[in-house]
Amino acid sequence: MNKSLSFVLAFLVAGATNLALADDIKGDAQAGEKKIAMCLGCHNIIGYQASFPEVYKVPKIAGQGEKYIASALNAYKKGDRKHPTMKGIATSLSDQDIADVSAYYSVLGKVEGASLPDKATEPQGTVADLLKKGGCTSCHGENFAKPLAPEYPKIAGQNADYLYVALKSYKVEGQKTWGRNNGVMGGIAKQFSLPELKLLAEYVASQQGELKTVPQSRFR
Repeated sequence: MNKSLSFVLAFLVAGATNLALADDIKGDAQAGEKKIAMCLGCHNIIGYQASFPEVYKVPKIAGQGEKYIASALNAYKKGDRKHPTMKGIATSLSDQDIADVSAYYSVLGKVEGASLPDKATEPQGTVADLLKKGGCTSCHGENFAKPLAPEYPKIAGQNADYLYVALKSYKVEGQKTWGRNNGVMGGIAKQFSLPELKLLAEYVASQQGELKTVPQSRFR
């Protein structure tokens, strides 16, 4: 069995219990709209750039999967994802707050009836080999916009520089303020050089997806 697929299967089994527990808390998008004050200054400004640990555009989260947003926030809260600003925000949120905020952003900017291609554009040359090696579609879907499990992110059309920084973060070890602990992504990302991760990020970013940044009226 492909090593990447083995990682994926192990992660799915290990995460089943946590998902069942998370299902007990239902998010309310309308309630979430009243709880996003700390999110607006980054994620609702088109082109906004973070500066830690390097300069990159913050991720588009409008239209992202509800369970993935909640999973990411809980990872910052628990320290599995290390980032001082995001940890401070996540730890200030209750489990219900996280569920509500996640529900809000998952439907923000969605267009009813919009369709996406079933598959990503045909990768060329080196990128095709890298995608096969990483087994990326086994989690994120053939079009990178319909992940195979709800706790996985949609990544098609995400900012390329953010994807690159995120992928690099899974390679980081021994840092107190930066890095991500995830058995699946750590095992996958460490197979690649930084130039290879950049190629992967640029390819995925070029695909059609439903992620976007929706500015609030004050930022239009």
